[in-house]
Amino acid sequence: MAKGTQEFIADPRNEAILVSVNGAMVPRAEAMVSVFDSGFMLGDGVWEGLRLHKGRFAFLEAHLGRLYEGAKAIMMDIGLTREELTRRLDETIDGNGMRGSDGVHIRLMVTRSIRSTPYQDPRVVISPATIVIIPEYKHPLPEVIEHGITLFTVHVRRGDPAVQDPSSIRTSSSTASPPASRRPRPGPTKG
Repeated sequence: MAKGTQEFIADPRNEAILVSVNGAMVPRAEAMVSVFDSGFMLGDGVWEGLRLHKGRFAFLEAHLGRLYEGAKAIMMDIGLTREELTRRLDETIDGNGMRGSDGVHIRLMVTRSIRSTPYQDPRVVISPATIVIIPEYKHPLPEVIEHGITLFTVHVRRGDPAVQDPSSIRTSSSTASPPASRRPRPGPTKG
């Protein structure tokens, strides 16, 4: 069976990592958020997966750009500037002594935060955004490194259904003629 890119070698050092929960470094076994947290309750938040390469975050600006754009799209205030969030990421890596390591994966999660009641309306949020940073040692399986991965893509690319032209959608039960631009044109006749 083919191995996926998300499979990794278990590393016992991960049991002793410190997780950043709203800036506090907490032992892994004690790292928790409230059941009233928007992320737990509604999946209301954004996240990024980052990697360390030669002691630095790979593609950090692109990851932060996507994180802040995602938060903006759902009208969520992260509550930290990019510089402040980068410092928090650095503190988490340095607090775990991971700066000189490769094979470190960081899960950065930001949720809309604690709600006063299990309700979707963002007006019931009663605290700033929850920011959790989980760093772990994650090296891919040797067979993935040795053999690489196989990628399959499809040749059809479609946009979001909300922006598609409804006249181009036909079902098998449709009896309508295709638009004139899609009707077969007669070929040359032989005479």
